[in-house]
Parts: sequence; structure tokens; C-alpha cells
Amino acid sequence: MEFKWENDFKIKVSISGGAAVISANRQGLLSLANHLKALADEKPGSHFHLDEWNCLESGSSDLIVAHL
Repeated sequence: MEFKWENDFKIKVSISGGAAVISANRQGLLSLANHLKALADEKPGSHFHLDEWNCLESGSSDLIVAHL
């Protein structure tokens, strides 16, 4: 799966009251949209995993997105 990252993207994931909250600047939202499109083009069972050591802002919760 090939990801396209927009320059200067910022993405943070947190958990609040049992809900996942994804906060991002415009470039981050466009990057996530690109990732979702790439995942949709993969076979079911595919997934991607982001964390604070892999593209998310410091202090972020892990994010796993899976194709059912």
C-alpha cells in the first residue's frame, strides 16, 4: 500500500469518554483521506497502523484502520 503524505501534516489521536478523537490540520486530513482511499483499493483484511513514533503527534493514541 502506498501512502501519499501532504507536506506539514499534523495528526493527533486521543480517546475521550470512550470515543476516538482524530484532530488534524488541513494537510493531515488530506493525508488521512489519501490513506483511506489507498486502503479501500486493497483486499479485505488489509490495514494500516499509525502511532506517535510513526507519523502521529507526540502523546497520540495508536490508530489502526482496517478494511473489512
